[in-house]
Amino acid sequence: MVGGRRSRPGGGFGRQLDEYETRDGSPPPAESPDPPAGGLVDSAVYVRGHRFASPSGLAETYRCLQEQDGAMAWIGLYRPDIGQITSLAREFRLHDLAVEDAINAHQRPKLERYGHTLFVVLRAASYDDLREEVEFSELHLFIGPGFVVTVRHGEAPDLAAVRRRMETEAQMLARGPQAVLYAILDQVVDGYAPVVAGLENDIDEIETQVFGGDPNASRRIYGLSREVIQFQRAARPLLSVLDALADGAGSASTDEELRRYLRDVTDHLTQVVERVDGFRHLLQNILTVNATLVSQQQNEEMRSLTAASYAQNEELKKVSSWAAILFAPTLIGTVYGMNFIHMPELSWRFGYLFALLLMLLVCGTLYVIFKRRGWL
Repeated sequence: MVGGRRSRPGGGFGRQLDEYETRDGSPPPAESPDPPAGGLVDSAVYVRGHRFASPSGLAETYRCLQEQDGAMAWIGLYRPDIGQITSLAREFRLHDLAVEDAINAHQRPKLERYGHTLFVVLRAASYDDLREEVEFSELHLFIGPGFVVTVRHGEAPDLAAVRRRMETEAQMLARGPQAVLYAILDQVVDGYAPVVAGLENDIDEIETQVFGGDPNASRRIYGLSREVIQFQRAARPLLSVLDALADGAGSASTDEELRRYLRDVTDHLTQVVERVDGFRHLLQNILTVNATLVSQQQNEEMRSLTAASYAQNEELKKVSSWAAILFAPTLIGTVYGMNFIHMPELSWRFGYLFALLLMLLVCGTLYVIFKRRGWL
């Protein structure tokens, strides 16, 4: 046993399991010597930065860690079951609240210390080129004397690549769990770069859509703004985590070299956060410009409709005016065309000439009236 770390806790998460019988009347489940390995991705024991053993299960990992002085276990889990989490909590004396967070997930990036154990929550991000969307996944880390436990609730980040990289840098890995934490943080922050590039490309496409008059631009702006906000919530809290680690909050024994590496990761993350903040402001400006352009387009359409309506009214005035002018002689001709015997002016010598003059007079009068009113 290394530093008495392997003793079973009498309270906390272990006490919750002991109270199992009081809740449903059945006996508490016996701890399996080796919990199911369905969520165990990789487990290794390192000595002075070199892989000493590759246990196939958690129980074997515990035995190797106890038998080898100065060893460090790096256990990687992917969506583990309750049995594996329970085993780890009892072996490494993990705090109940941290274990509960690791099981439930949906946490914001944070750093918490429980005795000699650090609990770190990270939000990794990846960019899907096909769907042009940002995908987020959650990663929990338990960092303690001689052990690192990673619990992934998504595909990112690629911790296998981190492990391969660290195994080729034995000098760095020999620095202990803090070095593994640095490497994982570095991988998460490096994973933000493709996301930033993808978001920048989407914004360029949106600008083209906006000035091209695409009616779907507004919906895409809102969707991208939501992704940028989620990205901010994933990246910005990580700054305080890195600052705390660089200042020695992770461990009083963190050497200066690791702190330099952490400050370098902080610089990269600061650039990411600043660019994402700029994206958010830029999207707000684009949304304002789009609203202005849409309003201008609507005004242009209204003016076009108004002009068309005015032209139709003018044409209708002309048609109505000529219809009225032509109606007058038709009315006179109809009256004098009736075949009644006793009608005035039927036997009048100048009746025909009078009818023609009357028609001309009425038509001329109507024409002058309509012309003065601008209908003709």
